[in-house]
Amino acid sequence: MPERWMQIRGDPSIRAQLFNQTRVESLFDASIDRVHAIVRRLLARKGVFHAKIHYSSNQLTCWFARDPFVYEKFVGDEVLQDGFVECFPDSDFAGRTPVIDDDHVALLLEEFKRLRLTDETVYLRNGAVNLINGMINLSFSCDGTQYIDYRAFFAQIGSIR
Repeated sequence: MPERWMQIRGDPSIRAQLFNQTRVESLFDASIDRVHAIVRRLLARKGVFHAKIHYSSNQLTCWFARDPFVYEKFVGDEVLQDGFVECFPDSDFAGRTPVIDDDHVALLLEEFKRLRLTDETVYLRNGAVNLINGMINLSFSCDGTQYIDYRAFFAQIGSIR
């Protein structure tokens, strides 16, 4: 996967109305640290190699190495239930080696939180991490989508780690 930053502009009508909207706090926003801890554990121990957090609609989409062609969708309170992570067996990545380690996952999730909560007009709607190819995907309220290698992302925001 290229290390360049790819930006794809979405619906112009959404961008035109950008300053007429504000972020409405979601269930995932109210529990963002807990959601991120859950995602981090799924990525570290449960064989999830790609996770996408849909903050506005309280959805978590996961691709497990045990069945990579099928994603699983979890919604709202289901994700926040006690024992949610323990419902999944411990697993590895089916012989693949992750490009992104757990420490960098933690840093990425910190940045996702900052991008979600810092501005009430331009904010992160969805954030995804793929451990195997090292790519992250960010979709914003202005209907812009970014695809970027995690190292280039940290370099771009001035947080080279």
